Amino acid sequence: MKIEIDSGSGFCFGVTTAIRKAEEELAKGNKLYCLGDIVHNGMECDRLAQLGLITINHDEMRQLHNVKVLLRAHGEPPETYQLAQQNGIEIIDATCPVVLQLQRRIKKQYEHSLNTPLGPKGRLPGQEPQHPAPLNTQHPSANTQIVIFGKPGHAEVLGLVGQTESKAIVIANFEDVKRLDFSRDIYLYSQTTKSLDEFHRIIEYIQQHISAEATFQSFDTICRQVANRMPNISTFAARHDLVLFVCGRKSSNGRVLFGECQRVNPRSHLIEGPTEIQREWFENVETVGICGATSTPKWLMEQCRDYINTLL
Repeated sequence: MKIEIDSGSGFCFGVTTAIRKAEEELAKGNKLYCLGDIVHNGMECDRLAQLGLITINHDEMRQLHNVKVLLRAHGEPPETYQLAQQNGIEIIDATCPVVLQLQRRIKKQYEHSLNTPLGPKGRLPGQEPQHPAPLNTQHPSANTQIVIFGKPGHAEVLGLVGQTESKAIVIANFEDVKRLDFSRDIYLYSQTTKSLDEFHRIIEYIQQHISAEATFQSFDTICRQVANRMPNISTFAARHDLVLFVCGRKSSNGRVLFGECQRVNPRSHLIEGPTEIQREWFENVETVGICGATSTPKWLMEQCRDYINTLL
């Protein structure tokens, strides 16, 4: 039986950089905290914990003073940096450059909206919106909606919304877009790891429904390193009898990619590690493909390959 590990799977640039920074700091013998799981993979988090990395949440960070805290690739809102300054915390910033650029773009658009007076395109007090139940927002400019296509509550999305003093509107899927106020300007951005196809559907819907008196601009902020994995993993999954998709179950990116594997190859299984592999899956199987998400370490996929060889 042939087993192939997908050469395109594994950590993205942002995750690789964050882990390298953590390892370098820990190698110096320094105590290091990480705000949130450094990557959505439990086994990799456990490996780094054994090296000394201490994972904390925001409440725990408020209790810390004069320590080092690593910010993972997802990014953080401005309030986190303010807290660090107040508590004398040294930040090791591993925010992905793609996410950082997106944060700056949204912040710039938000600041511009603060200086945009209510014009003829704005809705006057008491005037009903075009849609019966628009998403609620207390945006300071009655003319502007900054909209982020992303997973509500996701670390990256919280960092993006934070650039707007929590005034941005988050839409989780295509259905949510129908509740925007199409009489007002819309500036659409996307979480870096979302689906390109769904993002384009959202753009088309807004273009079809936006008022002639309102402005609509969309900004394709999806990471191409992540987006290109969709067609690549589709090709990879299609050429194998059986696919093992190795991924932490917290990974949003992983769920999307695994869904694509299942679409082209029904004999695809989502596993977090080798202990979840079942011998009966391999009946009448000649080729096995092992792949994963941007949060899946190569060493874990290799462990799965080695475990299969012990089973058969």
